[in-house]
Amino acid sequence: MTTTLKTNLADYPVTKAIRDGRVRSDTVTLDICGPEQAHNGFKAMLRENAYDCGELAIVTLLQAKAYNKPYVMLPVPVSGRFQHHCAGFNGELFDLHPKDIEGKRVGVRTYAQTTGLWVRGILKHEFGVDLDKVTWCTTGEGHLAEYSDPPNCERLPKGSDIGKMMLDGELVATLQGVDLPKDPRVKRLIPDPHAAAKAWYAREGVVPINHVFVVHEEISRSKPEVVREIYRMLVESREMTEGGVPEPFPPIGMEANRKGIQLAIDWALEQKIIPHRMSVDSLFDETTASLGA
Repeated sequence: MTTTLKTNLADYPVTKAIRDGRVRSDTVTLDICGPEQAHNGFKAMLRENAYDCGELAIVTLLQAKAYNKPYVMLPVPVSGRFQHHCAGFNGELFDLHPKDIEGKRVGVRTYAQTTGLWVRGILKHEFGVDLDKVTWCTTGEGHLAEYSDPPNCERLPKGSDIGKMMLDGELVATLQGVDLPKDPRVKRLIPDPHAAAKAWYAREGVVPINHVFVVHEEISRSKPEVVREIYRMLVESREMTEGGVPEPFPPIGMEANRKGIQLAIDWALEQKIIPHRMSVDSLFDETTASLGA
């Protein structure tokens, strides 16, 4: 008998073999019915139980766990990267160093966006930026109805384009990742970001996790064999990545990811994204914690 699960999963190099059917199962069918941009399905997943399984941003998972949403993590990150290059400013208008954003307005799509978490953590811990002295200007709300942004956030008018506002000087900088405007005026807030990321990795040994794979806890509890089969599919798809898995990339396994997950928890608490401390182990259950061990 085949179990069919409504799934929200985007097309990444490491998930492509699942989505195009090269990786399949005789016992589990992943009905990939989420939006093309998976993050557009996070809100429906957590507010409406729209999917049985799929990807969540690591920050969204931490909030989901904080507010008792019924999902558990599989130890197979589906996306991750260094984030040092994801903050930009208009170099024709400003000559900025990281601490110069204190007292200024900085744009980010949502305050709880994972890119924002990692970049702010780097700015605080590597460059001494007081994050509470920055006004974080956002265009959207978080994925969890229970969550509210901290008081030093400002919601911009509907339809605001933070990239354009940065280029026009209305915002001193933005945290946008791949959405930074492709404009020659854009300079990176963190100097020589690729060298900085390489040095940080050599010291910390962590590739920041963006998105992880989760499954509804009732499925994990009642059908652990289904969860183990999903895990097999995710690992096999990763092994079939064209050109190989990008290097470096978050590893497989709970213990292998423990330091990176703990860092996300620590920084999310510091940045008032989650209301209380939680353990790495609390994100897993008995079935998912043992996968890849």
